[in-house]
Amino acid sequence: MRILIVEDDPVLRNGLQVGLGLHGFVAESAADLDEARAALATAAFSVVVLDWMLPDGSGLDLLPQIRACAPSPPVILLTARDTVADRIEGLDAGADDYLGKPFDLDELAARIRAVSRRAAGRTSPLLEWDGLVLDPAQRSVSLRGVDVPVSRREFAILHALMERPGTVLSRVQLEDRLYGWDMEVESNAVEVHIHKLRAKLGRTIIETLRGVGYRLGTPAR
Repeated sequence: MRILIVEDDPVLRNGLQVGLGLHGFVAESAADLDEARAALATAAFSVVVLDWMLPDGSGLDLLPQIRACAPSPPVILLTARDTVADRIEGLDAGADDYLGKPFDLDELAARIRAVSRRAAGRTSPLLEWDGLVLDPAQRSVSLRGVDVPVSRREFAILHALMERPGTVLSRVQLEDRLYGWDMEVESNAVEVHIHKLRAKLGRTIIETLRGVGYRLGTPAR
């Protein structure tokens, strides 16, 4: 899952980027509104983690641009302003969730998963497809009750496909789930990881549509 962190404090921003990366997210960061606007104009994000007070204005000023994105990512507002009135203002302005500073990184990761799940219209925290079960919180995969060890990037590809079953995702879309802006994209990385997933889960689990992309295979009848 690719997320955007908008936070002006460099220590907190870098800590969030590293910490959320360890939670399995591809985390990009921006230090102010201008950088955030540029990021939103050039890439798609699943969730935006947004600081309220930024050096060039209020984080709330960014909400209209976020809502204009298609699809519009949910927003978690971070702030030391934690009165009831502040929370009401932030939520009424368009934020989807609110987390006061200081906060626990594990809780933020859980909230990111929760708002993403709600945005996708899912109620269960698990993703399931034809006997395959993926748990985003535990970053685990099982097939018909048997645990299947997968690498971080194999998990990211499978997660992307299971979030949108039946939808064809291009190689570029899957690369976006694997790499940040400052990371070099490895040649044929998507194909290699899909080959490994097929070896572990079965050849028919992921279909290739030549020249288009990949999708989950048709469930067995």
